[in-house]
Amino acid sequence: MAVMPFHDRLAELYTIQRNRDLTHAELDEMARCLQANAIWVGKISRLENLSLIASMTDDVEWLHEICARMEELDPAAGLKMGKWRSKKVE
Repeated sequence: MAVMPFHDRLAELYTIQRNRDLTHAELDEMARCLQANAIWVGKISRLENLSLIASMTDDVEWLHEICARMEELDPAAGLKMGKWRSKKVE
């Protein structure tokens, strides 16, 4: 999974929080980062589930479409799935 900008900021805010209380602005920012993360993970998870269905039904065209969408959201997904995809498609 690729590290997204909101992941970087969450890590930074967590580190700050270990040394002092976060300001109201930082707490708001953390909430926005957590929301962005939840949305992003939900999209990735949904596409992973769809790719499993496409694979189980041998729908290669749909599988390619799903994998392309996953790579748009998570460039690292192409690295993880590249080997698997080439084996399944052949």
